[in-house]
Amino acid sequence: MAIEQTLIERLGDELYEAFAAGVTIPNLRDRVEGITIVDAYHIQACMVQRRLAAGETVLGKKIGVTSRAVQQAIGVFEPDFGILTSAMAYPDGAEIPMETLIQPKAEAEIGFVLKHDLKGPGITPADVLAATDHVRACFEIVDSRIDDWDIRIQDTVADNASCGVYVLGEDKVDPRDVDLALAGMVAMRNGEVVVTGAGAAVQGSPVNAVAWLANTLGRLGMPFLAGEVILSGALGPMFPVEPGDQLAMKVGGIGSCSVRFSGEKADA
Repeated sequence: MAIEQTLIERLGDELYEAFAAGVTIPNLRDRVEGITIVDAYHIQACMVQRRLAAGETVLGKKIGVTSRAVQQAIGVFEPDFGILTSAMAYPDGAEIPMETLIQPKAEAEIGFVLKHDLKGPGITPADVLAATDHVRACFEIVDSRIDDWDIRIQDTVADNASCGVYVLGEDKVDPRDVDLALAGMVAMRNGEVVVTGAGAAVQGSPVNAVAWLANTLGRLGMPFLAGEVILSGALGPMFPVEPGDQLAMKVGGIGSCSVRFSGEKADA
């Protein structure tokens, strides 16, 4: 049984206000009896609407919870999605102010940029490739407004899939020119390798994840639009970042991406 609209709106406001103030709140699942994933998406929509009302615009979508290990950890067996806005986008090599984040973690991903609308249901991986202008290496800096990252699927969905900010690399590659499932990834923090992975970690291939989301959104009447960015999911485990950190990553056959965070390292 769905929770009441007034409660959905109140929780959406609570999450937005936590984002705006740079603070966290207790998880939702322990406070709202019977909260469902559908409820959580309605809460997400309210939170995102507050951001749009404040002047942000929609740039695309992100796919989360794509690895089996993460799905098992938070008790769900399909990915989730969130909305990317203009305030989340940073250029390659940018410095991100740490004070704009709460408890950030980094994920190395492949970003898709569309040249044609993609309207599900019925979208196949081949349709995704045909609609994609190019792919790029990408860092997604996820961030949770939930205390201590104490999340299950309802919590992260309501919190806009734990969207923080993202950085797209400058290299642009036609996805038909590279085997995305076999594309290897190496991510470094302060010059040391911290994560490796491959495209196959994302639903067998990032293309499969994008097709899944196109079909999921299609059933909700939400198309992907030409020009939108789609973050397809982490190629390896996420890892925490701290003030002063410098991150770099490379995806074989696609390109590289880097980002740094303001402030001094604690051990400096």
